[in-house]
Amino acid sequence: MAGSKGLVVVIDDDEGNRKSIEMALRKDGYGVRSFASGPQGLEYLKENGADLLVTDLRMPGMDGLEVLKVAKLHDPGLAVLVITGFGSVESAVDAMKQGADDYLQKPVNLVELRKRVAAAVEKRRLAQEVRQLRERLEEKFSFGTIIGASRAMQQVLHQLSLVAPTRSSVLIIGESGTGKELIANALHQNSPRKEFRFLPINCAAIPADILESELFGHERGAFTGAVQRKAGKFELADRGTLFLDEIGELPLALQAKLLRGLEDRSFMRVGGTETITVDVRIIAATNSNLEARVAAGTFRNDLYYRLKVLTIEIPPLRERPEDVPLLARRFFESFKAENSRPNLQVSPEVIEVLTQARWEGNVRELRNLIESLVILAGGDTKVITLEHLPENYRTPPPAPVAPRPETGQPRTMEEIEKEAILKTLEQTGGNRTRAADLLGIGLRTLQRKLREYEQAQGEGRPASDSHPGED
Repeated sequence: MAGSKGLVVVIDDDEGNRKSIEMALRKDGYGVRSFASGPQGLEYLKENGADLLVTDLRMPGMDGLEVLKVAKLHDPGLAVLVITGFGSVESAVDAMKQGADDYLQKPVNLVELRKRVAAAVEKRRLAQEVRQLRERLEEKFSFGTIIGASRAMQQVLHQLSLVAPTRSSVLIIGESGTGKELIANALHQNSPRKEFRFLPINCAAIPADILESELFGHERGAFTGAVQRKAGKFELADRGTLFLDEIGELPLALQAKLLRGLEDRSFMRVGGTETITVDVRIIAATNSNLEARVAAGTFRNDLYYRLKVLTIEIPPLRERPEDVPLLARRFFESFKAENSRPNLQVSPEVIEVLTQARWEGNVRELRNLIESLVILAGGDTKVITLEHLPENYRTPPPAPVAPRPETGQPRTMEEIEKEAILKTLEQTGGNRTRAADLLGIGLRTLQRKLREYEQAQGEGRPASDSHPGED
């Protein structure tokens, strides 16, 4: 069985040596399984795995090098410590070349053994954590986790698949809360640069007098308080991606230096004389109208066109209501798990009301609302109903009504509803169950409304003249 510190497999044909190693490691809190031959130990490893393999090199039948090769073939990340006889350093070097992490010479110093084992197990654990974090990061920022069944978001996803593999600069445009940093990180994680850093910096959140140092670094003594050299985000993001959020707030004085960094891939630290060359991909984002800022003289025209080599525009949530049920349910499941509320449910009426909300704060507002609903639901609450919603969501302000294109008169709610239903059906290829789910309404309700549209068309009058009741 594995101990609190991990599981170690020991393979050594010398029973005395094997037993002494086993006892020493057990005292240190490791679980230990020991074997007298390579085939026995490898069979156990294949079935159960381990955090560390300790193997003698010189053994009859299958020697330690063969054991090492087979073990690494089965588990490339397995930590391996080899033990070799005095004067057989060459064999240990061969083992290191084959993937061993460390070696000890006989007679084994048990104090040194404990140190080497601890170091090897820790290295294995760290490697596993890094791999798991990377896998979770890739999963979190994969295009598959960016939710959107609407035509607008499907177009965004298509753009991402084309843009991510390139090294070109990208400008992401969208209102606050639409998920611009999520999109930027997804671009990075799906690019050849994903093994290197993704560094975000909010140009609006950092005072102008220190923003230059944050971006480009500074030399010791460059200004009061600069007691040592500091690398900036450009330097730290070398071979990776630098995300410049709220790029429209970048001071005009810094824009020229940023432009040079983009064009020449070089810069100087504040107070420095050395030109530093880097390979950084720039992804910028803004919720402001950069063209208007260019016209007003507060944003450089050449920088604007250098940044917008590729442009991705994220539509606000209110323009894609069919995405609200999908997002709401994803957030709901996430916060249920996070707060240990596996049996908590949300009523269809709540989803339908949320679909009709204005979402001025976009996806961020929806996410925060769902989190608060889950947290504030009492322990006896089984289903979140309309009563749990804040008043402003139960009675949302009326949405502005677009005029009829042919008359210029305001459209009725029935006309707007009909357009949303028919567009969603078109996007789902006529799948009514899927369309009802995206719209956040019941299948029976959807079927009834479609019958009403057909009847109205057959009678030669607009469907909006009908007065549908409630199921």
